[in-house]
Amino acid sequence: MTKKNAGTALQELEAASRDSKNQHYNLRLYVAGLTPRSQEAICTVTAICDGYLAGRYDLEVIDLYQHPLLARDEQIFALPTLIKKLPLPLRKIIGNMADEDKVLVGLDLRRK
Repeated sequence: MTKKNAGTALQELEAASRDSKNQHYNLRLYVAGLTPRSQEAICTVTAICDGYLAGRYDLEVIDLYQHPLLARDEQIFALPTLIKKLPLPLRKIIGNMADEDKVLVGLDLRRK
């Protein structure tokens, strides 16, 4: 890679980073009733979103006890599951939401 190409690539990366800070996130959190695990997932995901995406996210919490057919439609096989619909690419975060780093990586807010 030439020095000119490296500079251009760096500028494109910086522009993409600035754009990602303005993107709106569309999230769905699937839970099973009001169990302690479900309540913990709701609190954790809400806190992460408020801290990192304030004013730039929609979070829909779906109780699969009340809407069981949605599990099939979204191919949910474990709970809790957080789905990042937008911005693309679509991501699914499955299991314990208490690991903030795992959630941030899944939302593309932090690198692995």
